[in-house]
Amino acid sequence: MALKEYGNAGTMGVLTPQANTTVEPELWALLPAHWSMLNARLTSDKDTIEKRLVDYTTKFNVTAEQFANAPTDVLTAACTGASYLIGQDAEAALVEEVQATHNLPFLTAALASVSALRVMGAKKIALLTPYPESLNEKSTPYWESFGFEVVAKAGPELETAAFHPIYAMTGPGVLASYRRLSAESGADAVLMLGTGMATLHPMITGHAEGLLPSVSCNVALVWAAVQKTAWNEVSEAGLSDWISGKLWQERLEVMFPAP
Repeated sequence: MALKEYGNAGTMGVLTPQANTTVEPELWALLPAHWSMLNARLTSDKDTIEKRLVDYTTKFNVTAEQFANAPTDVLTAACTGASYLIGQDAEAALVEEVQATHNLPFLTAALASVSALRVMGAKKIALLTPYPESLNEKSTPYWESFGFEVVAKAGPELETAAFHPIYAMTGPGVLASYRRLSAESGADAVLMLGTGMATLHPMITGHAEGLLPSVSCNVALVWAAVQKTAWNEVSEAGLSDWISGKLWQERLEVMFPAP
């Protein structure tokens, strides 16, 4: 007998930054049939993005308690900026702590992206970044700490008048930056940073145009999560179909047609 009507293949517990409007729509489009997700919001009253991101990491465990005894198969943190700021070693310790507390695999979007880039065989990466320069400065050393060479960075201009500059970025600006990095960077792959930037339509268009291979943090997170394992134990598991959009394009177009 099934334990639940929805999510019999798996249920993903997701920790999402408080004002992020992108994670839930993109993850619903990405999740395979018979998968479901539960979302809990990370909150902070700190007055800068950097302080809020670090503050979120102190709350991963307690925020995950919102899922109580729901039959959740994997826990995830859909927040990449926090990983850059605390660094690889602190992130690894935090992952171990959350896994031990909740007895479930725990994946961060950044570590899932590391796994995806390794499966792709990428050495030189170009960062398609939505961040202000203060966060970009922390982002590059993080990826370099895993052995990648960051050869280029580009991104849409921040819409500073928006409710949140990163979460207000739209697909056309992302696609323009993707085309520029593909033409000029000399990278092996483009990593679309952040869980708050809209990436799915640009990834599909870029694949159709023959641009550099790309992966976004949300795509990497779902790809890794459906394997229900630790971030450094994920397998190739059809990654090429994930990054091309083959496994989720139809759902995306039904739920969120391209403008």
